[in-house]
Amino acid sequence: MSRALILAGLLGVAAGASACAVPIYEPEPTSVHQWERRQQAVERQYAERQRLCRITQDDDPRKEELCRGVEREND
Repeated sequence: MSRALILAGLLGVAAGASACAVPIYEPEPTSVHQWERRQQAVERQYAERQRLCRITQDDDPRKEELCRGVEREND
């Protein structure tokens, strides 16, 4: 009986842990307006990353992370 409870508990923990690893599904846009909104959101996010990269001091430990994938201006 106790083995069954332990096994059931382990299976429950495993199922709960695997649920955390499920990626979020975002459906593809289906209309022109949805595509435009998606593209505008991507552009806003990139502009914000560029801004954060530009204003972050060179000695800040987050500089590399903030500037990853951002095209930097020639200083």
